[in-house]
Amino acid sequence: MCLIVQKFGGTSLKGAERVHAAARRAIRARREGNDVIVVVSAMDQTTDELIDLAYQVTDRPSRREMDQLLSTGEQISIALMAMAIHHAGQDAISLTGGQIGLRTDRSYGRARIREITEKARIQSLLKAGSVVIVAGFQGVDESFNITTLGRGGSDTTAVAIAASLGAKVCEIYTDVDGVYSADPRIVPEARKLEYIFFDEMLELASLGAQVMHSRSIELAKNYGVRVHVRSSYTDAKGTDIVNVSSDLQQVIVRGAALKKNLARVELSRVPNRPGIAGDIFRRVAERDIIVDDIIQVIREEGTTADISFTVEGGDIAAAREMGAALEVEMPGMKQEIRDGMAKVSVVGVGMRTHTGVASRMFEALHRANVNIENISTSEIVISCVIKERDGDSALRAVHAAFDLDQPGNGKTAKR
Repeated sequence: MCLIVQKFGGTSLKGAERVHAAARRAIRARREGNDVIVVVSAMDQTTDELIDLAYQVTDRPSRREMDQLLSTGEQISIALMAMAIHHAGQDAISLTGGQIGLRTDRSYGRARIREITEKARIQSLLKAGSVVIVAGFQGVDESFNITTLGRGGSDTTAVAIAASLGAKVCEIYTDVDGVYSADPRIVPEARKLEYIFFDEMLELASLGAQVMHSRSIELAKNYGVRVHVRSSYTDAKGTDIVNVSSDLQQVIVRGAALKKNLARVELSRVPNRPGIAGDIFRRVAERDIIVDDIIQVIREEGTTADISFTVEGGDIAAAREMGAALEVEMPGMKQEIRDGMAKVSVVGVGMRTHTGVASRMFEALHRANVNIENISTSEIVISCVIKERDGDSALRAVHAAFDLDQPGNGKTAKR
């Protein structure tokens, strides 16, 4: 008997009919002789509605209380899923993150999983014939405060359970039928990929592709969890996320991604002395601000420098508060925050051994009349920070430039 972990996102649970459809998938897998754990997200729009309600109450809600509030969405889903499975004649039990012992750190709103302590309880329930339904997105810290894992965190819950219990596969059910070469809502020509490497998927997830949570990919890669992304509406094969293999085609560019709602924090005339950057980014880390694209430029006189970095829109307030404190402590330093930014990226493991990718990308953005604000690169990624208003056209331009709509996409970097 094999263990299968199935994760259903919010759109797959939108209303009673879809809850029953998800329940039928779980029951079918159970009746095929598998142990089944189902991980669920909050029903479609529930989390957004709870966030809106919190901000109607206060413009500065406590992070702890936000996690306490937002975790209720998944608790609704697990109860309804259990009821649907019971209705179909199959035993099931619903459990919160705390009830399976999913322990995290205390980073409210973006906690990291440390361990799952109640594996024996889960295994006992499976052995008794129940489908075990677990609330995704949530856990508890060492003091049993409820924490959440960040938007999309149910993916991470599912992969963590699959890794901890040695599941045969972790199936991610969503409203699209796999991983695409770009967001098909923006690029209609985007193509479903038969497979994608973990490194590529990790980069695409962190760069704005909304198929899976980036931490879930990291976990899956580290623990060798087989992941299959597929549609909750059909039985069509989806996309396998796999390790790099010489038997699989390593195209130069696998996909393109767009990340919106970014801001650039610019700190000008920072004292140019050893340790200053460490002090600034220590303060950034203390506020749980996620940073990308750091640039430092030494001014002509040599005694000061300009430091800039990009943050997500949700971190602007914390970044502004930090900068205000620095302005008091460092006379002459000024902070400016420019919102309305985005980042367009191309990703592919083949970039490690091929040239010409950057020039083709820059030429495509030039033809689309998109101005590049900043450029960052790694072994398998090239990213450009641009104005958010240019984001959709930029994504379509780079997708077309690398022929990502064609089978064997991105094979050549030079025309």
